[in-house]
Amino acid sequence: MTSQTHTRPAQALRQAAIRATLAPSVHNTQPWRFVIGHDTLEIHATWTRKLRVLDPTGRQLIISCGCALFNARVALAAAGYDASVERYPDPAKPDLLARLTLSEAVDRSPIGALDAVVELRQTNRRRFAADPVPSDVVYSLVAAAEAEGGQLFEITSQEHRLTTARLSQQADRDQNANPAYRAELRSWTTDDPRRRDGVPALAVPHVDEGAHDDVPIRDFDTHGTGWLPVETHSSMNQCLLLLGTLEDRPIAWLRAGEALEHVLLEVTRQGYAASPLTQVIEMPRTRAALRDELGLDLNPHVLLRIGRAPKTPASRRRRLVDVLTETD
Repeated sequence: MTSQTHTRPAQALRQAAIRATLAPSVHNTQPWRFVIGHDTLEIHATWTRKLRVLDPTGRQLIISCGCALFNARVALAAAGYDASVERYPDPAKPDLLARLTLSEAVDRSPIGALDAVVELRQTNRRRFAADPVPSDVVYSLVAAAEAEGGQLFEITSQEHRLTTARLSQQADRDQNANPAYRAELRSWTTDDPRRRDGVPALAVPHVDEGAHDDVPIRDFDTHGTGWLPVETHSSMNQCLLLLGTLEDRPIAWLRAGEALEHVLLEVTRQGYAASPLTQVIEMPRTRAALRDELGLDLNPHVLLRIGRAPKTPASRRRRLVDVLTETD
């Protein structure tokens, strides 16, 4: 064990909560709150931040909270602690998604090494380089998902690539044809540099007819103020990975979030960038068609585009005082 093992429990739990706030979330809604006890950290869903049009079932909200849970686990492992995890520990409290309880670690968990890249992970909507992602990198991402009970399916055949592109385009068109969806999207995008949630204009491409995307990146440029270059060329021939779980219920969505964040941190550690593409998952018709036409046993939750790209500006985070309660 390292000297980090001697981090005081209260300090380790607080650092874990801070790390959890850096997790990705759908539209940067940050739909969570954290409660620290004597030797516990609880992760609660904030249902008032659910996207009612895009995410009526709460799938993407719970996946987002699963990402926060994994970051907390990483931080505790880096501090030299093991943590038992209870998922949905109290049926009487449906917003309580997970409780972590500390114990000293005899052998440091390998996920602790990922703590160094938690602050570096970013959602990247830029154009990716044309060079392929090596197979050994893909294998490491598959292993990362499996370690959390998830499955990562690499889309490789031309038939599957064409299917994924077609269904993604269909989902994107259907969503954008819904005025309520567009209104919700506008409410969660911003060019106000003081706002601490939502997707900032400085982190999204300016949208016109020049994107040339096979697999559409969501049009977050609702105010015409996107800072990133127009041409994103999100291609069906890039590295496309589909994350899923065998079950399709809330506890599986939480585990999918943990798997997603493990994959994203491993992507970052390997020097690559990731762009989650979830429109095809959010529409029930295209999600079912994707599963059927690709012949999958898993239930898909997130489509990922992986590659190399320049960094983008980071999205802001809510104030810690607004998301953290310390009871001990």
